[in-house]
Amino acid sequence: MAEVTVDAKTFALDEDGFLADQNDWNEEFAKAIAKEEGIDELTEGHWNVINYMRSDYADKGAVPTIRRLKKAGGIPTKDLYALFPDGPAKKAARISGLPKPKGCV
Repeated sequence: MAEVTVDAKTFALDEDGFLADQNDWNEEFAKAIAKEEGIDELTEGHWNVINYMRSDYADKGAVPTIRRLKKAGGIPTKDLYALFPDGPAKKAARISGLPKPKGCV
């Protein structure tokens, strides 16, 4: 199992590079993974998506799809792609400390 260390704390990752235990997630982890994903700074827009995803996952037990982020979360698809280029659902889930979304390659 892979690991990543952030501020002297080690986080276990699954075989796809997603956080193995969602309860280990913290904002410092999110910032470090965002940098790995090519996002230098998490803005208010990023945090809105991250917080919605984490809340929705806690309620539903599944990572929200782009369609759900758009409809229930009120986040336009265009904004998702601007915030999380080249695969917003997968990148946002990874930064949010959630499992890989179903249907993502």
